[in-house]
Amino acid sequence: MADPEKQASSVATPEPEREHQHHGAVVIPDGGRGAWCTVVGAWLVLFSTFGFAYAFGVFEDYYVRVYLTRSSPSSIAWIGSVQYMLPYFLAPIVGQYFDDGGFHKLQISGAVVFTFSVFMLSLAQENQYYQIFLAQGVGMGLGLALTFLPSVTIVFHHFHRHRGLASGLVLSGSSIGAAVFPVMLKYYILPSPWRADIIFLPATSSPRLGFANALRACGSLIPPCLLAGNLLMRTRTRLPPHKTPNPLKKMRAFLVDVPYMWAVLGIVLGFTGLYFPVVYIQLLSLQHGISPSLAFYSVTMLNAFGTVFRLLGTHWGDVYGPLRVQIVCCVGAGVMIFAMLALKNAASLVILSLLYGSFYSTWLALGFPCTAALAKGPEEIGARGGIGLVFGSIGTLISTPIQGALLTRDFYWIRPIAFSATMVLASGAAFGVALYLHQKRVARRTQTQNGEEALAT
Repeated sequence: MADPEKQASSVATPEPEREHQHHGAVVIPDGGRGAWCTVVGAWLVLFSTFGFAYAFGVFEDYYVRVYLTRSSPSSIAWIGSVQYMLPYFLAPIVGQYFDDGGFHKLQISGAVVFTFSVFMLSLAQENQYYQIFLAQGVGMGLGLALTFLPSVTIVFHHFHRHRGLASGLVLSGSSIGAAVFPVMLKYYILPSPWRADIIFLPATSSPRLGFANALRACGSLIPPCLLAGNLLMRTRTRLPPHKTPNPLKKMRAFLVDVPYMWAVLGIVLGFTGLYFPVVYIQLLSLQHGISPSLAFYSVTMLNAFGTVFRLLGTHWGDVYGPLRVQIVCCVGAGVMIFAMLALKNAASLVILSLLYGSFYSTWLALGFPCTAALAKGPEEIGARGGIGLVFGSIGTLISTPIQGALLTRDFYWIRPIAFSATMVLASGAAFGVALYLHQKRVARRTQTQNGEEALAT
């Protein structure tokens, strides 16, 4: 008997012949100059937006110790959680507008909002929480929401057989940006002695710029990337017009789809725990006496190590099934979060960053394929993915504030670590239930079809 999960994956991804029939005379080119220019443009957009946003671990540490000392770690964490939540929460609305032909309007407005918010953040005053929350949490989060989904989705208009490779390359932009921007921020914010180990930047070139000028220096890299990205990306305007169903109208049917809802629960639980190391690993390293010259690059190492595995994640999902690979990632990531309790020296920090970055990045790459694998047909993929992201935004929103509240000003690390690891392991259990129920459903369907064929003969 064929693998049920792979059967579902084949249903969720139409073959070239079916794609041809669905779009009439239009055939997805699966490559070409325009297609690869679109990949490069989308890479630049994710590099300069989500890459910068994923540097929040640097901001969290700096806010707690220096810039927002009157605010609790839990309050500060709301800034990052809102920033990460908005792209997922607004995904159905943005996706609907994208399907209606608003790609470049979304990209241009998102680029303007994100760039404006970065420079407004540079004007925020010390211990003025609301200024930072509005600029970084709400403003940058809205900019991410307007650019993220269109940048990822436009690639699927240009590729069919190489969709996994193309989307993996695009998503690597956020990982590489998350490795570059923390280095830039630390170089410009920190005093010269802590910058001496950056071999590609002269430590004596200038004194510390401070928070505001550091943001302006980093922010000057963002507009050129967004401009180039918008010029490179192309829509396929010759596709025949079609009416896209509203995902909310399908929600009732999805809510009674038990395997799908277990997978959605896995996404929510995963988002509730996965961001803890990304946000707090730098602060944890400094609290445990690890040299600042290494601790300040913990976020960079974690994201850099995950770049390759983000590329490989979609391929492994195609080979073994996304749900199976996701379960492995949940177990590995949960164990690595518990291992943060043993973070004592430089070697343990490097190993932890390597292993956790691998599991974490692969998990993120497989979230959408997991919902797509449970779709009954290609027409459901977008709706299921969008609704899954809306529910996932709940976990993203509440995760870091809960972790910050458990941490407290006295830094009781065992409490948020235990909470986050438990959430991630529970996510793996939920995906396991989804896989089991899905296999049973596909097996019953196959058995019924075989019985009908036997009766017909």
